[in-house]
Amino acid sequence: MSTFQAPKGTYDLIPPDSATYLAVRDAISEPLRNSGYGYVETPGFENVELFARGVGESTDIVTKEMYAFETKGGDRLALRPEGTASVLRAALEANLHKAGNLPVKLWYSGSYYRYERPQKGRYRHFSQVGAEAIGAEDPVLDAELIILADQAYRSLGLRNFRILLNSLGDKECRPVYRDALQTFLRALDLDDETRRRIEINPLRVLDDKRADVQKQLVGAPALRDYLCDACKAYHEEVRELLTAAGVVYEDDPKLVRGLDYYTRTTFEFVHDGLGSQSAVGGGGRYDGLSEMIGGPALPSVGWALGVDRTVLALEAEGVTLELPATTSVFAVPLGEEARRTLFSVVTGLRRAGIAADFAFGGRGLKSAMKSANRSGARYTLVAGERDLAEGVVQLKDMDSGEQHPVPLASVTDELRALLG
Repeated sequence: MSTFQAPKGTYDLIPPDSATYLAVRDAISEPLRNSGYGYVETPGFENVELFARGVGESTDIVTKEMYAFETKGGDRLALRPEGTASVLRAALEANLHKAGNLPVKLWYSGSYYRYERPQKGRYRHFSQVGAEAIGAEDPVLDAELIILADQAYRSLGLRNFRILLNSLGDKECRPVYRDALQTFLRALDLDDETRRRIEINPLRVLDDKRADVQKQLVGAPALRDYLCDACKAYHEEVRELLTAAGVVYEDDPKLVRGLDYYTRTTFEFVHDGLGSQSAVGGGGRYDGLSEMIGGPALPSVGWALGVDRTVLALEAEGVTLELPATTSVFAVPLGEEARRTLFSVVTGLRRAGIAADFAFGGRGLKSAMKSANRSGARYTLVAGERDLAEGVVQLKDMDSGEQHPVPLASVTDELRALLG
C-alpha cells in the first residue's frame, strides 16, 4: 500500500468510474454550449475578500469552510468555495460587459473546496458545472437557465428530481421583510452565534437545518407576503415561462440558499434519493453582486450543478449511462518486427480518429489477448512473422470470435467501415 492517501474528505476519480463523471459534465454543459454560453476558466484560488464580500461574511462558507492562507508575499488568498464570484470577477477584469453584447453568457467546470464534515454527497473537494448570464434583468433569462438545467438532467435519464422555486425580493422590498423577520427572530430562544446572524443576515437563519431551530421558525413572516409589485410581476412571469415550457416546479417560500448575494429568483434542484444531502444543484439571480465586488451595476443570474451529487442521483435511480468504449481496436504483436509494424498501424488508426491500444511489454499471445478482452475493444489485430511476410494482419471480431486476414495497406479503411 502507498505511504500516502487522498486527504480526508476528498476522492480520486479513476477509470472506469471517471468516464461517468466526464459524461455527466458533458451532458450538463451541452445545452449551455447550444445556447450561446462560452467557456470560462478561473484560477483555483482568489483574493479572500472576493468571497467575503460576494458570498457574505456571515455565511458558513466564509466563516467556517473556506481554505484561506497567506502567501510568502503577504497576500491573503482562498481556494475557491464556489464559482460565481470568480467568474464575475473574470468578466469584469476582461471588460466583457463593455463589448456591447449583453448578457455575457458563460459556463464553467471545475473543482471547489470547502472545509466541511465529510459524508456521502458532501466532500471537501467537489466538482461543479456552472452557468452565468451577466448584465441583463429579464425573467426570460432566469427561465432559460432553469430550463437548460432541467434539460441536462433529463438527457442523463434522471426523473426523480424536483425544482424548488422562490423569490427573495429586491433592494426595495427586502429591507421591509428583513425588519419584520428580525423582530420575529429576536424573540426566539437561539444560541449566540445564531443571534449574531440575525443582525447580519436574518434570512440565513431560515436556512438553518437544525430541528430545534426549524421548530421555532413555524409562523415566521413569509417573504412572499412582502414582495413589491415589481418583484411579484417578475416572479410570476418566471413561473409562467417555466409552465409554458413544460418544466414542473414547486413553490417553496422557505427557500433561501446559502449565499448572501441572491435577489429575486432563487431555485434549487433536489433529489429525494440522496438523504440529507438532497440538493444536486441550484442558483438564482444576483443583481447586486457586481457592485459588491467593485464593479458597475450588472444584474445577473446563474446556477451551479454538482457533478458528484448528480452521479449519486443516477445511482439512486439505477440509471446506467451508455458510454462509448475507450478502445475500439487492440493490437497484439507476436515478435519484434510485428511490434514495430503494428505500432505503426495503431498510430495510423489513431490519426484516423479510431480509438486504438497496444499490447505493450512484449507479452505472449495468451496474456495479450486477456488485455484485449479487458480493454473492451470490438476488434483485435494480431500479426506474427508469417503474417508480415504475406503483407497481412489477422482481424478478429471479439464478439463473434471470427477472424480473417486483412492487407496491411487496407487495415484503416476496413476498420473505419466496420466501426461506422
